[in-house]
Amino acid sequence: MANLLFSLVAGVAQQSMLDFVRKTRQVEAVQETFLRSLLQTQQHTELGRAYGLSEIKTIDQFRDRVPILPYSSYEPYIERIAKGEKNILTADPVLYLNLTSGSTGKQKLIPVTRQSRKAFGRGRQVGIGFVTDAMRQRGLSTDKMLLTSSGRAIGHTSAGIPYGPSSAGDLSLLNLFYHHIFAHPFAALKISDSLARHYVCLLFALRETKLNMIGATFPIHALRLCDYLECYADDLIRDLDQGTIADWLEIDPALRTKLERHWSASPIRAAQLRDRLKAEGRLLPKACWDLSVIITARGGTSNFYFERFPQYFGDVPIFGGIYAASEAIFGVYHDLDSDGTILSIDSGFYEFIPEDQWDMEHPQTLLPSEVIPDHRYRILVTNYNGLYRYDIGDVVEVLGFYERTPLIVFRHRLGGLLSSTTEKTTEFHATQVMQRLQQTFNLPLENFCITLSDDIPAHYLVNIEIESGYTLDRPQEFLQQFDVCLKEIHTNYANKRHEGQVPSPRLRVLETGSFANVGQRLLERGISEVQMKFPHISEDRTLLAGLAVQQEVRLAEESNLVISNFNCASRSPNN
Repeated sequence: MANLLFSLVAGVAQQSMLDFVRKTRQVEAVQETFLRSLLQTQQHTELGRAYGLSEIKTIDQFRDRVPILPYSSYEPYIERIAKGEKNILTADPVLYLNLTSGSTGKQKLIPVTRQSRKAFGRGRQVGIGFVTDAMRQRGLSTDKMLLTSSGRAIGHTSAGIPYGPSSAGDLSLLNLFYHHIFAHPFAALKISDSLARHYVCLLFALRETKLNMIGATFPIHALRLCDYLECYADDLIRDLDQGTIADWLEIDPALRTKLERHWSASPIRAAQLRDRLKAEGRLLPKACWDLSVIITARGGTSNFYFERFPQYFGDVPIFGGIYAASEAIFGVYHDLDSDGTILSIDSGFYEFIPEDQWDMEHPQTLLPSEVIPDHRYRILVTNYNGLYRYDIGDVVEVLGFYERTPLIVFRHRLGGLLSSTTEKTTEFHATQVMQRLQQTFNLPLENFCITLSDDIPAHYLVNIEIESGYTLDRPQEFLQQFDVCLKEIHTNYANKRHEGQVPSPRLRVLETGSFANVGQRLLERGISEVQMKFPHISEDRTLLAGLAVQQEVRLAEESNLVISNFNCASRSPNN
């Protein structure tokens, strides 16, 4: 049944993909058609009347008359939408409010309508078409998928509109056909407690011998899934053997009853997994299933986490799915193990701000057909979520073109910069360096974050947590290579270091579990688990406050190499 349903889904997706490929050959016409349709639909909304959308006939008129708008311009309107007012930003009723992660600032609410869902769903269908086509060409199987993202909204506004992470809203509106592709009942995604949700999804998935796809919003979530599998291996196998669902899990009684109706013992499978656990000493995904693909976000800082994937998943290819945020969909991945996404030209109207215009009050924008490969841009979007020329703050690099449509990759957030003086180090710079160091020193890092000391000018504090079971034997050389690598890939840093404007970096090795503590703090701030993205650079000197530092290293140029081992659980690594 699952194979039949997946074949039906794949067949529809293939047609969507072929239609999209045809559109990529006529990007100007597709973008103009999208914008005209959107303006006609939204012209009588309150914002539409304010900007005279009904009078706009050309793309140039649109760019002249509608300003580039930040979220603060929309916030008063969205507050009214949350209270139940209609026809404010969108002609269609608002069905859901996407809650952004707030990882780079204040959390935002983004209206979701039937039309915006349709545009997003179209991009998802195209992505499914590309991945199934790529897997078919490689002879890879497509049967069942393990996914642990939450399918629960966080709450409702005073007008009864549900709100929460975009992933929860998307899952709640999935066609019933998709439910049968999951290796677990869809109801498992409704469990509110994170541990219980991951445990139950894993439990059902372990019974499936034909599971070959794992989906995770971000790579760090895929690694967290591995941690759960390893930590609770004995409990999972026991439940699988006995046909139970651990009674210590925090699950709503009615939901538990519903899940238990779908659950039954599988002693043979349990014995098989117990043997693998005994042989390997831990339970890993690559030992449980014959995996064909991991579907998770690419670009940005993903490559840092991908360094650890082989030990858990083997050489399984990685597919990016779609490049999207709570506000919009931007691109569709077209191949396995590729960072490039095709601009989703039938899901939004897009403009690009060149780098030399970023500091301008009224920057000149380029259209998709006008961008240049190997250049970086801020991307703007106009879409059916009620956003117009919206600057999300994403910096993308144009890799080339798919037919006549740009291939883009997310590099970093515009506000995600680290400067001791004015060198402007990005997360992409930092991730490239740490990826090299993991390879050079054969040292898997649990995570890292570069912060600043309180000195003037400030030192870079390279805060790392080493994966359990490993040690850093050459800390001085590690820090020296960090400095060398960052100079190689970041000219401004190299120049400022040479001129003495940026002092030497310092290394701080944090105790095991430090970044888990940081993650808990972020959760307590209201960031949902599915949206959790650890910042790898931060000018927030309190971000790592109170974490224990096992070892601090300074370069010889600073103080003839001071290496001190101490326990400072009560001190901040940023002091």
